[in-house]
Amino acid sequence: MPSPLAVSDLLSALLLGILEGLTEFLPISSTGHLLIAQHWLGARSDLFNIVIQAGAIIAITLVFRQRLWALATGLGQRENRLYLAKIALAFLVTAVVGLPVRLAGWELPETVSPVAAALILGGVWMLIAERLAERRAPSADITWKVAVLVGLAQVVAGVFPGTSRSAAAIFMAMLAGTGQRSAATEFVFLVGIPTMFAASGYALLEHFIDGGAQPEAWGELGLAFLAAAVTGFVVVRWLLGYIKQHRYTVFAYYRIALGAALLLWLPTGG
Repeated sequence: MPSPLAVSDLLSALLLGILEGLTEFLPISSTGHLLIAQHWLGARSDLFNIVIQAGAIIAITLVFRQRLWALATGLGQRENRLYLAKIALAFLVTAVVGLPVRLAGWELPETVSPVAAALILGGVWMLIAERLAERRAPSADITWKVAVLVGLAQVVAGVFPGTSRSAAAIFMAMLAGTGQRSAATEFVFLVGIPTMFAASGYALLEHFIDGGAQPEAWGELGLAFLAAAVTGFVVVRWLLGYIKQHRYTVFAYYRIALGAALLLWLPTGG
């Protein structure tokens, strides 16, 4: 493994927070990018990596604050109740299936080679899925089937580092019937709010149950959290505008190119 760069711990935390905000909501795998970056900037704890994701989720909450408020104050409307119920269902599927998977330790090792492979396979999957989705009539409807499959897709992304939670869930939703990119993206992002906050809360609980066995630099964690929130806000606002007129194709090609470059660069056994 390459030696970490000679950068201060605060600068390293800042860079990782910015990287998390840039990549959490783009379908290019934030976990994969953080893992790669930490080969140079120095490894961080699981708590650090999970909690800064919650910083990015703060960004989603702010971007969708009007939508969330409309849902919360419009419970008298059946449409809003059903939409919230489907968000809850997707979250529950992720929790019910994902927690036993996590406790059983079913996860590929977070090393460069499986991440590179997941980046390539995920890019190919995106190209195929988007073409298949385009052959169907565009629909913004979120069905119960879509909600269940989005929940399962989030579990798969957790087991295979480099898959990308947003990519797996968005394209699963599009293949399951929500062919409109913006509708699928919005639903997946809203499901991500309880999902990532729950993951961060679980990581904190584990940390304190262990008695804080691994000391955490809370100042650096706070800086990275804030950087992820600010950067994520900007990225989400841009992405929501971008996908109204463009496909996700550019991100698929980026994944394939990055994965291939990593495999070429990867030393034997890495």
